[in-house]
Amino acid sequence: MHRDDDSNPPGPNRRAFLRTAGLAGAGAAALGTAGAGTAAAATGAAAAAGASDSGRWHPDPDSPQFTLAVMPDTQFMYWGNQNSINPEPQTASFRYIIENGNPERDNIVFMAHLGDLTEDAAASSFQHVGHVFGILDSRGVGYSVLAGNHDVNSGTDDQRGPTPYLDTMGPQRLKNSPTLAGATPDGYNTAHIFRAGGREWLLLAMDWRTSAANFVWANEFIAAHPSLPVILTTHEIVGSTYGDDVYPYRYGDPENNAALSGYGQQVWDRLINGNDQIFLTLNGHYWPPGRVTMRNARGNDVHLHITNYQNRYFGGAAMIRLYHFDLARNAIDVETLAPWFLGQPPEERNLLAAQEARLTTPVDYFSVAIDFGQRFSGFDPVPVRPGRPAKQMLVDGTLAYWRFDAGGQDGTPFTSGQTIADQSGHGNDLGVLMTVPGSASNVLKWSDDYHRDQPGHGSLYFGGGQNPLHGAWLETAPNAPLNTETFRHGYTFEAFVKFPADWDPSNDSWAALLSRWGESGQAGKTGPGTDPQEPIVTLSFSNGREPQWNVYPLNLNGPTTNWGQGLPEDTWWHLAVVNDGNRTVLYVEGCPTVDNPSTRAVGLTQLNLPWALGGYEYGGSVNQVFHGWIGDVRVVGRALRADEFMIAR
Repeated sequence: MHRDDDSNPPGPNRRAFLRTAGLAGAGAAALGTAGAGTAAAATGAAAAAGASDSGRWHPDPDSPQFTLAVMPDTQFMYWGNQNSINPEPQTASFRYIIENGNPERDNIVFMAHLGDLTEDAAASSFQHVGHVFGILDSRGVGYSVLAGNHDVNSGTDDQRGPTPYLDTMGPQRLKNSPTLAGATPDGYNTAHIFRAGGREWLLLAMDWRTSAANFVWANEFIAAHPSLPVILTTHEIVGSTYGDDVYPYRYGDPENNAALSGYGQQVWDRLINGNDQIFLTLNGHYWPPGRVTMRNARGNDVHLHITNYQNRYFGGAAMIRLYHFDLARNAIDVETLAPWFLGQPPEERNLLAAQEARLTTPVDYFSVAIDFGQRFSGFDPVPVRPGRPAKQMLVDGTLAYWRFDAGGQDGTPFTSGQTIADQSGHGNDLGVLMTVPGSASNVLKWSDDYHRDQPGHGSLYFGGGQNPLHGAWLETAPNAPLNTETFRHGYTFEAFVKFPADWDPSNDSWAALLSRWGESGQAGKTGPGTDPQEPIVTLSFSNGREPQWNVYPLNLNGPTTNWGQGLPEDTWWHLAVVNDGNRTVLYVEGCPTVDNPSTRAVGLTQLNLPWALGGYEYGGSVNQVFHGWIGDVRVVGRALRADEFMIAR
């Protein structure tokens, strides 16, 4: 594990190497592209210095996609005691953050610096640092800073008293900040609250070495904001467990290549482990980059990341890590780039600038899967949508509405004496229980499980399968009006479905959520694609759990088929099939799928036979029974818009 601490500081050899190669000065002529002799770095510096200040930072606080920018150790930009001051890379990065702080781009909502702003902690160095940070101040950008071991006397903790760091970057600088929420009396630890993704997030910026009193402060601050997810930043927590600081790195396992340092263990024990709200920690100090996931005292994941590029070309060129949060996808996508190099015309970048402009190794460019709702449920549970009365769901044209929230206790069998009433009042009850001979008595059960946006808070669990055939399903009565409905002017079929984790394609595929009894051959269908033994209407699932709406319209001699994508197990899904009298579209979670034929399809063929929930007929007999949960089912005799579906808010 490599670090830049004072016990083994970056010696003159490294800087001497840079000087020997002609890489230390931003305007050095030796920075030209290989063989071209151009001064690319000088061009980049000039471009940064002359960049327009007209950019506005105005992130969208409610978008489910937003970005946290992270900047590690920029110390080699500012070494005042050596008269080596190179602010241009950081200037370019700050302007990049401003220009991408809007929803049309990266929607950068906050910037966190991880410490070691300077190499020597000198007042002259911090004078330049403060000037460059003025770029963010002038645009009202929310940001945090913290002291690294090169910014203060590394042998002290946050009770060290006044320093050039504190004079320049202390909380007094952030008095007009839109995010500053608190600071310790000494000024070396700050708390920031920013809004993103429609909620508030707490970021703690902790000193290089936190005192016992300020560990107490941090714990109390988190406790005072009990519903906020917390990101912890400090200069040192984890270090890499692989590679060395020469190219190329040996990466090993890119998802488990870091470990707590000695001080990091203290931070874990005193702050992270007992605070379930802390889900992500970010630190610099060590190199090369790495990450590890640990379980806290509640058994939940904490993602600990180290990012540091000071050992890279031009001291890392103020590279930034962009943590792209996507609350809709439950993921954080991470990328690493150097805006100063990217701002140079490609043909003018020197060899190393071109190499370092974007880093795409597994430790610099990756995704982290986080189910945010589940991860935060222990301290900020997602409110359950209240159930809605059946009459509220009876939109104009409703022909049948079945729900399963009032029939029996969770886990109890559905019995032959029970009926699923048609809430529309049209008499299309599911009153006929059909069971494959020899099936267990509990192959159809009541369940308290349901989709988060389902009106009725309940479902039926179907324990069917094919090898051997077993299970139970429900049917409409022989005289139900729905049996003869042709839907000539359009329709909308909606249903909620969930597949169990043990769903097996060899046993459970091609089961139907809903079918209309009667074979296409009986209906006289003989056109292309016709299977004379298959049902005239079925919503079933392939061996990849892809929903398939396969029907025989009134105006066609053969079938039309709509397909959706594979639906993962152990997740509730809302399905809708909508026909406007001409064309049919399949929706998953209110989103139209790709495979919707443009064939004109009018109505649905009928043979005055029942509808089946959970059963699939082929060749005149049931050959498959559904395996999984089925929630509310609604049938409407017209096309509904997506904002009229049962999941609509």
